Amino acid sequence: MTQDTQWMPHATVAAIVEQDGKFLLVEESTDRGNRFNQPAGHLEDNESLLQAVVRETLEETAYQFEPQALLGIYHWKHEHNDTTYLRFAYIGSVNNHQPLLALDEGIIRAVWMTIDEIRSKHLLLRSPQVLSCIEDYLRGQKFPLSVVTHL
Repeated sequence: MTQDTQWMPHATVAAIVEQDGKFLLVEESTDRGNRFNQPAGHLEDNESLLQAVVRETLEETAYQFEPQALLGIYHWKHEHNDTTYLRFAYIGSVNNHQPLLALDEGIIRAVWMTIDEIRSKHLLLRSPQVLSCIEDYLRGQKFPLSVVTHL
């Protein structure tokens, strides 16, 4: 790394939504083929993490997301592109589905899957964070939203 290059992790958010025993995921087109992920994306300039997770969920699923707790913060280095991610995963619920809303580029569809279906597709998950988040959720892990401060 040269002196002019500053390393920084990518700050991302993800929505963990469970309803009637199924989890909300998106199927998306990637450079490694179609993959499954939680509704997730990058934090944008001048937005809070909560604003980002609400925005990303709407853009990728056409559902309004209501964050209720922080599931955890996940640090992962992608083995294919050498990028480090800090994922802030939020537990919440969705409502106000807008099926006519166009989904983000690359998003094929929103899909509800059981934990068994997700585990059986582990090779088609976007990252190991997808299953890690769900397993942590199923173990009951959660923190109050106030644990993250936006100034």
